[in-house]
Amino acid sequence: MRRAGTNHLSVRGAQALAAGAFVAIVCLGGCGGGGTTITPTPIPVSQTLRGAAQQHNLLMGAAANSGTLGEALYASTLAAEYSLLEPENEMKFGLIHPGAATYDYAGPNALVAFAQAHTMKVRGHNLVWDSQLPAWVTAPAAPWTPATLSQALSDHIASVVGHYKGQVYAWDVVNEPFNGDGSIRSMIWQDTPGIGFAGQGTKTIEQALTWAHAADPAAKLFVNDYGAETLNAKSDAMYAMAQDFVTRKVPLAGVGLEFHIDPSFDTPGNLTSLGQNIQRFGALGLEVHITELDVQLSDNSAASLAAQAKTYQDLMTVCRAQTACTAFQTWGFTDKYSWIPSFFPGKGWALPFDLIYGKKPAYTSLLQALQ
Repeated sequence: MRRAGTNHLSVRGAQALAAGAFVAIVCLGGCGGGGTTITPTPIPVSQTLRGAAQQHNLLMGAAANSGTLGEALYASTLAAEYSLLEPENEMKFGLIHPGAATYDYAGPNALVAFAQAHTMKVRGHNLVWDSQLPAWVTAPAAPWTPATLSQALSDHIASVVGHYKGQVYAWDVVNEPFNGDGSIRSMIWQDTPGIGFAGQGTKTIEQALTWAHAADPAAKLFVNDYGAETLNAKSDAMYAMAQDFVTRKVPLAGVGLEFHIDPSFDTPGNLTSLGQNIQRFGALGLEVHITELDVQLSDNSAASLAAQAKTYQDLMTVCRAQTACTAFQTWGFTDKYSWIPSFFPGKGWALPFDLIYGKKPAYTSLLQALQ
């Protein structure tokens, strides 16, 4: 999860979202009047995002946190409106593997159990990233060598993917590996010191995919990145990687496009470019998932909410027009627990449901786009 450029709102300095950020996100619940015990009224399936999307063979997803599943309206809204669940933080390396010999599956297990109880699929997020790493990885007792780091990463992937074999249908195996110019990002797994493939382009990504496939051959494996939504240097690099992997039968099922944006993204040029980008990945036989969508605003005026609603609707329309676009997922679903206000002071109102789970214009526009 990272933001890039004017449209993608990147804050490279916010990369240490880490465990502390998860706490900050949960703390936002106190700012939104949490603790409600209102009993929700059942909603006809045909009038939910989940039900409407299902008619188009589209998964409607949301990132979620286990700590809020005990809140009645949170849980009932998530179950009714979404067919796809992704742990927002709890499967990231630092939280799920806090010690060299210690794994913490409690939070992810709760989310997976919730998904299973409500017939939802689960996207795993993520296995390889340069952020939210534990101290035993970033400050090891003895300096890493490519061989010892490779062993640590292969063990991590085998353990985590193996633990959820048959329960997680898709994984973001490698998260945000590219720079804006299309080059490979310098990170511990790549070249500092790396797992043995420094200077070899996408070989580190290939190796991670191979390890994940060995741990669960049935899982769909993705590479996820921000700033690659339209045709540009980064998406060209992702496409070249994908084309190479498909040709050589590397186990890549698709790519994830993050979409941390504001309404300025919603231009005819960007929408056309997005459609062309999705289409070219689809032509390779790959799926495209919209993985982390939120549309942040500077205020919640009627005009701003209308612009946001149009953005959500236009993105859904593009997705629906491309058969390769098989999942449409937002980064959370209620403004009550959005990460935006704590990292962008004065910004927020980014999701389809408001602080008290009211349906915003964005919700209505998504539902209309699915009719």
